[in-house]
Amino acid sequence: MSTPHVVVVMGVAGTGKTTIGPLLAAALGVPYAEGDDFHPPANIAKMSAGTPLDDADRWPWLDAIGQWAHGRAGLGGVVSSSALKRAYRDRLRREAPGAVFLHLTGDRSLIEERMAARKGHFMPTALLDSQFATLQPLEDDEAGVAVDVSGTPEEITQRAVAALRRLDS
Repeated sequence: MSTPHVVVVMGVAGTGKTTIGPLLAAALGVPYAEGDDFHPPANIAKMSAGTPLDDADRWPWLDAIGQWAHGRAGLGGVVSSSALKRAYRDRLRREAPGAVFLHLTGDRSLIEERMAARKGHFMPTALLDSQFATLQPLEDDEAGVAVDVSGTPEEITQRAVAALRRLDS
């Protein structure tokens, strides 16, 4: 990429945001921030219990991610956030207007299989349906790209870097 963007790696749980985010950051030569680390303990407890977050739970989390992204404006960075709804992405853009979104997409059965294989993650596979029900894909007027998550993490990262470069040209 020719300019140091802040890239928000988004998508439903299990698409590989935590795996692809650091690989993408390394490929771009910028720092990575794990979006889950911005959740307050109450959010993690709620999700661990199998209860989806509501918007009131998400606003402070999104604001914290947006503040991190704002601090990286002009410097570049990669941060993960499900950013499932347009309203959530708009909230992130209010803090970091130059942010671009990398939407990790994939077949539901592949994502569920990957979620089931994870060890020690607070998000149960039972919440995957609510994630897909909430998802609003990127719209044409949003700065971002969608990349399929089939293949190895390295292949996905290569596709992401190529797609982001095309977005920049």
